[in-house]
Amino acid sequence: MGEAIDFQKLRSDFLQVLRSRRTGEVPLSVELGKPVTSPLYQDTPPAFSEAMESCPKANIDNIDDLLKEENLYLTTEKGEQGCLPVLILSLKEKSDQRRPAVVFLHSTHKCKEWLRPLLKAYASRGYIAVAIDSRYHGERASSSTTYREALVSAWKNGETMPFIYDTVWDLIKLADYLTEREDIDPSRIGITGESLGGMHAWFAGFLDTRYAVVVPIIGVQGFRWAIDNDKWQGRVESIKRVFVAARLDLGKDAIDKEVVEKVWDRIAPGLASQFDSPYSIPAIASRPLLIINGAEDPRCPLEGIKISDSEARKAYGDSNSLDNYKLTAQPEIGHQMSPSMVKEASDWFDRFLKP
Repeated sequence: MGEAIDFQKLRSDFLQVLRSRRTGEVPLSVELGKPVTSPLYQDTPPAFSEAMESCPKANIDNIDDLLKEENLYLTTEKGEQGCLPVLILSLKEKSDQRRPAVVFLHSTHKCKEWLRPLLKAYASRGYIAVAIDSRYHGERASSSTTYREALVSAWKNGETMPFIYDTVWDLIKLADYLTEREDIDPSRIGITGESLGGMHAWFAGFLDTRYAVVVPIIGVQGFRWAIDNDKWQGRVESIKRVFVAARLDLGKDAIDKEVVEKVWDRIAPGLASQFDSPYSIPAIASRPLLIINGAEDPRCPLEGIKISDSEARKAYGDSNSLDNYKLTAQPEIGHQMSPSMVKEASDWFDRFLKP
């Protein structure tokens, strides 16, 4: 890795990249919404999630009667995609005591309503549980192909960053809102997500230090390593349409490492260079960080984050906070979130966010 990284400058540079493609910054505003009765999934309707239903819950008989649900819209920038849908679950409590909050981020083609079992479980344990629709998903999508089309448009026009970055901008604005709420302790806000949501949690945690505890699940990977070691296929397959478009535009017979690198540089500048995991993951130190991956995950090859892990351990060691960092890889698990992953994430948040 060479000389030490200036993490503050790295965050500043990343923020500058995010600002470079904004449609126009506006004051944060909040509008009340209504529950979504028919969530839009941009893939085959998902089956029951054993992993999310397994999340530790408090033993409360009449939990549904005690839950408070909030549906909100935050304005994060000008334009249609600048309307951020938010779903919040919490226990109805009359106490004035501020509570910890955890932000949950869904995977590709899903939406915030998919996360309801997690929100309910965390709310039962005293958290303010928050979920959003990422860009071009859920209420921010108009059809089953909205996200795929946005990725292709970003490749062709270079005007937006629908893969990871634009949603990270929303998460900055979400932190603005959450830290101002009277029921949330601004020093105890965690963030987690699965797959695409894990990447969102990783980059939001890197950029915004108000996210005090960070738990990306099956999201952290080495984008540069994957290109250099011909291990990019699993990740490319997850959003293949944009790579097919790039292949055609570049006059290639097949998707190759050059196509992959050019796509990342176009739709997420710096993703496979200065903002990749060996640089951005150590920048989270000394805040508690738990990285959960599957040992056999083709989209997030374990071999590809060894450098990131080494650099993170160094950064946490330098800040005398090694107990705040952990990388766990579940044996014989590919790109999926298992019940044990959900339990480990839950325990990590309880350890660092509960009084």
